[in-house]
Amino acid sequence: MPNLPLHRVAILTSHFSTGDAVSNDVAGMCDAFVRQGYEARMYAESRDPSEAEIFPFTEIRQFLEDPADLLIYHHSLEWSPGLELLRDLECRTAIKYHNVTPPEFFVGVSEWHEEKCRVGREELRAIARADCDIYLSDSVYNRQDLLDVGVGMEKCFVVPPFHHIDLFQSLEADIEVLDDYRDGKTNILMVGRVAPNKGHPALIEAFAVYHHDYNRDSRLLIVGKEEEAFKLYSKRLRETTAFLMADDSVLFTGEASDSALKAYYLMASVFATASEHEGFCVPIIEAMSMKVPVVAYASSAIPATVGGAGLVLDERRPYLMAEAIDRLVRDESLSFALGMKGWQRYQQHFTNEQIEMEMFRSLEQVGIKR
Repeated sequence: MPNLPLHRVAILTSHFSTGDAVSNDVAGMCDAFVRQGYEARMYAESRDPSEAEIFPFTEIRQFLEDPADLLIYHHSLEWSPGLELLRDLECRTAIKYHNVTPPEFFVGVSEWHEEKCRVGREELRAIARADCDIYLSDSVYNRQDLLDVGVGMEKCFVVPPFHHIDLFQSLEADIEVLDDYRDGKTNILMVGRVAPNKGHPALIEAFAVYHHDYNRDSRLLIVGKEEEAFKLYSKRLRETTAFLMADDSVLFTGEASDSALKAYYLMASVFATASEHEGFCVPIIEAMSMKVPVVAYASSAIPATVGGAGLVLDERRPYLMAEAIDRLVRDESLSFALGMKGWQRYQQHFTNEQIEMEMFRSLEQVGIKR
């Protein structure tokens, strides 16, 4: 059907939650299609309260009635209804693959997540057999998963996720957050949900070395939502912190509003992450957009997202990360240079405008266009 003009687009996810990276990509993608004159809607099985208009996924068949219509299914967790729609609908189909966290991260923490991730990774083979018109991935790292299960390279395209960076950059920073942390201490920042794959224990261990050996006048700000499902993991993090730190220099702030998030980035000397598995890592490009230098352990998609615009450590050793943090804090010229390199990389590759252009270029490569 490459010559049929595209009119209607349905963007499907299992769950829509404002602030979630996958949901932000869904919303940004929908906005991009609407801006280009298409009739586009978002569909989900469940949703958190939000202002976004999300339709029940059970109504999607009534919307996609023409063979030239397009279904884009965002895959990040097991969800059999998504697979059924890919198989059954007679319109054009696409996948946006965000990666599925390996289930071993959730062993002893959440049986539900362990099972959902195990089956979600198994579903990749069925997604490959669905023979969609196009397979989009957040990163080269994610694309490799698709290639490994038999998707042809000619159908695979890398398109970074849409995000809300434009929104929080346009807002005034939360004055209370600025007042709380504008006290002369060095702020090391980590942003992301508090989940077992994010490597918080390793980051806390590295910060403890930095705090004790290099800079007692420092704090680690861990900004991100803590979920009831991961309460055992959160408990272990508190225990690790109490064991390593004699003071309150590691702070768990919880979920942050966009204005508070902007304030945290403004107050940060370094953005640090020890995450063990990322399909892209949006907080890295948030830091880049705010000219905050990045230090990270090399894992999964992180080196490609940083792309030489930060310090990426090949060895997971706390003393190495502590030393890297100290270099960035003490060497203002290095910190400034990496902050500028990150900002330039964000402007060249990761603005929503750049992502929109890349998405439509990819669709045109497989004949999906007006």
